[in-house]
Amino acid sequence: MLDKASMIAEALIRSEALKFGKFKLKSGIISPYYIDLSWLLSSPESFATVVNLATQEIKKILYEIKVNKLASIELKGALLLPTIAHKLSMPCIIVRKESKSYGLTGRIAGGTVKPGDRFIFFDDVITKGDSKIEGVKPIEKAGGKIESILVVVDREQGGKEELERRGYNLISLTTISEVISYLLKAGKIKSSLAKEIFKYIKKQ
Repeated sequence: MLDKASMIAEALIRSEALKFGKFKLKSGIISPYYIDLSWLLSSPESFATVVNLATQEIKKILYEIKVNKLASIELKGALLLPTIAHKLSMPCIIVRKESKSYGLTGRIAGGTVKPGDRFIFFDDVITKGDSKIEGVKPIEKAGGKIESILVVVDREQGGKEELERRGYNLISLTTISEVISYLLKAGKIKSSLAKEIFKYIKKQ
C-alpha cells in the first residue's frame, strides 16, 4: 500500500498537475518544476486522493485543537476546500487576493469571520510563505485565530521556517523531496531530472 507522499506523487503525475521545465515563480525565482493543483479537476481520481488525504489530516488536527471553520485563498486551495469542508461538515470561507469593489465588497467570500473563530487555513503549496501570511491577514484582522496552516506540498524553500518564525504552525501532507524520490524510485522520471530538482532545492 502506498504511503501519503507516494499517493500524492501519483495523483500529481496522473493529473499532470506536476510539470517539468522552466517556470518563473511569483518570487521571480526560476524553478525546474511547477505544481498547479487546478489540474486535479481534470482527473477525478487524483482530485479525490488529495481531498481525502487533506480531510484525514484535518481530522487529526481536530482531535488535538478546537477549530470551527476552514479557510483558503483563491485560487488553487479554494478549488479543493469546499469539498473538504463538505466531508467534514464544517463551514469554510475563501479569502480573495484583492478586495472586491462591487456587490458584497471586501476580501472574505462565502461567510463571515467572527471574533473568536478558530481556523485551519488550507492551501496548495508553500514556497517562501508570503501568500499564506497575506491570506491570513484579513481573518486575523476580523478577530479570527489561525490554529494551523495546512498545505499539500512544501516546496522546501524556507516557507515553513518563515511561518514558524512568525508563530504559525505549518503542516504539509508531503514535501517536494518526498514526491521526487518516489517518482524516481518508481521509474516515472529520469535520474538526471531528479538530480536537477534536488540540486535546486538545496540551493534555496
